[in-house]
Amino acid sequence: MADTAHKTATLTLDGQTYDLPVYSPTAGPDVIDIRKLYAQAKVFTYDPGFTSTASCDSTITFIDGNKGELLHRGYPIDQLAEKSHYLEVCYLLLYGELPSAKELEVFEQTITNHTMLHEQMVNFFRGFRRDAHPMAIMVGVVGAMSAFYHDSTDINDPRQREIASHRLIAKMPTIAAWAYKYSIGQPFVYPRNDLDYASNFLRMCFSVPAEEYEVNPILSRAMDRIFTLHADHEQNASTSTVRLASSSGANPFACIAAGIACLWGPAHGGANQACLEMLEEIGTVDRIPEFIDRAKDKNDPFRLMGFGHRVYKNFDPRATVMKQSADEVLELLGVEDNPKLQVAKELEKEALNDPYFAEKKLFPNVDFYSGIILEAMGFPTSMFTPIFALSRTVGWISQWKEQLDDPQLKIGRPRQLYMGETRRDYVEIENR
Repeated sequence: MADTAHKTATLTLDGQTYDLPVYSPTAGPDVIDIRKLYAQAKVFTYDPGFTSTASCDSTITFIDGNKGELLHRGYPIDQLAEKSHYLEVCYLLLYGELPSAKELEVFEQTITNHTMLHEQMVNFFRGFRRDAHPMAIMVGVVGAMSAFYHDSTDINDPRQREIASHRLIAKMPTIAAWAYKYSIGQPFVYPRNDLDYASNFLRMCFSVPAEEYEVNPILSRAMDRIFTLHADHEQNASTSTVRLASSSGANPFACIAAGIACLWGPAHGGANQACLEMLEEIGTVDRIPEFIDRAKDKNDPFRLMGFGHRVYKNFDPRATVMKQSADEVLELLGVEDNPKLQVAKELEKEALNDPYFAEKKLFPNVDFYSGIILEAMGFPTSMFTPIFALSRTVGWISQWKEQLDDPQLKIGRPRQLYMGETRRDYVEIENR
């Protein structure tokens, strides 16, 4: 943030006036600096959910919800998803610029050579119940990485931070795939260095030792796009959780585990799962008009999941690219034997042609299309959020690294509007 504000805002309270610096970002609305407000005026601000509060300054990701714009280091997400691939986007998020051909080659080689897990971690997986949710396993295993990789937990050592970053990006697909394999009782499949990032993940999820498995390039490309489109999304709940944990000086594995735990919440990372559950509730194509009517009824609590977005007010820029992948995957795999996918395609068509949904900006979003793709590939809904966590890891790490280099870093300590009892004296139990 600039040291000098170009203008000020004036707050008048109890006859006193206070001048608050106002900073202008390179994009987005101006920001009023209230850091000295309590010291000067002895008052706090009240902002549940922090929806009007900037917790940091950042150069990584920018969202303009009114324009439907998502930029990573200035590059539009549709261009990155169309022309780039996930590991190149990882490099961009981590280092601020697109890599040269040589830089990308070295980076890809580094990530590929770190995809295996410490062999003793196999025993850690086997400590979970057979029916453990994959997200529960991921939270535990990622948090436990600090017990296996002691040489990359010193956050004050730039080289250790770099190693931890590479390890997390490289090993997260293996952790997610093994969590899935463990939950269905199949043997773990080890990564292969001759496969790209997305293909390696698909193979670890779906191959078995009894037969050969060849990754379809269309599915691999769709998987890579899912990773890319979920790589980072500014200061959302899980990213803010990572930053808050990091502000205490916690090791990188603990910080990312905290982010995964936050993402597990259905209001955050479970949107595509909720979408598939809605399609299952609708059941058959002939019931779509009934549910569309319910969605229009203000007195009915039913809502169409996977339509509209809290941040994007016109359209989700990620959805356009994801729709292309969804069409390619469904053309490859078909929908004839899957009622949910049949309902999804017809619901998309009905909603896009209905004036009510156009007026209310209820467009199919990235969660709608990603859920369709993952369902078609054969993933159970329990794996949707782990895949989201895998994708978002690089965003969390980039935000974590940026925060550690911030000279303004302070431990997070939100204040409160206390509405409880004031001081009162303890009453002995026999007198209550």
